Amino acid sequence: MLYPLLTSFRPLIFSFFKQTTMKPSTFLPTPLLAVVFFCIASCGGQDNDKSTDTTTTEDSTSTTAATTNAEQSTTTTTPQDMMVVRHRVADFNKWKTSYDAHDSMRLANGVHSYVIGRSVKDSNMVMVAVKVDDINKAKAFAKDPSLKQAMHKGGVVGAPQISFTTMTFQDTAKVGSDLRSRTTFTVKDWDSWQRSFDSSKQTRIDNGLLDRAYGHDVDNNHKVTVVMAVMDTTKAYAFWKSDQLKKLRAASGVTSQPERFVYRVVKRY
Repeated sequence: MLYPLLTSFRPLIFSFFKQTTMKPSTFLPTPLLAVVFFCIASCGGQDNDKSTDTTTTEDSTSTTAATTNAEQSTTTTTPQDMMVVRHRVADFNKWKTSYDAHDSMRLANGVHSYVIGRSVKDSNMVMVAVKVDDINKAKAFAKDPSLKQAMHKGGVVGAPQISFTTMTFQDTAKVGSDLRSRTTFTVKDWDSWQRSFDSSKQTRIDNGLLDRAYGHDVDNNHKVTVVMAVMDTTKAYAFWKSDQLKKLRAASGVTSQPERFVYRVVKRY
């Protein structure tokens, strides 16, 4: 900023130096000398400012990189209580309209819409998964007459199946398939099953399946729920019938025949 000022004084400085050379007794005036030293000092200050700016940029870049890496993580192991309802409806569109109209009733009870799916075998068989803030409040809400009335109004046929699950693992990364399988079964020991299940992840990937979530009943960790994305239906269906999977179940301590519900995700909230 002050460099142009120094430049503007250059002719005047040279003039004084010329006069000094011609007349040894003549000295550079004190005011002008002060201006020269001030300009030089100011130019040196500009270099220091540039150094500070560089450091700030580097710090900012590091912070941005760290933030980006944190945002890239799509998995969580923070337990999340959920309520899952499965029922048949007379007309899906009519039911969906009624369901959305009662969102305020769910929110008042700490229930948050999450996913709606429709069975691949029967599109009128609907699965609703919701996140809950308070499991006891959610259980009371499931028995509330107002919920039954809302279901009846929406065209729910028969008694709904309601379960409460604590999901201990979730992966929310986007995948190239909206087809899901939700499998429930019992195990001898939760910790042993989890270790075995995690160790066989690559086997499931090789057979067209990606882990989306798993957990256990809120009151009994021997009752397990696993949700997977079906990436290759041919491989997945063959794997579900294979001896390989039977051996994996036996090794992980599964004690019941699995109940599997295959559905297509039609709505995410």
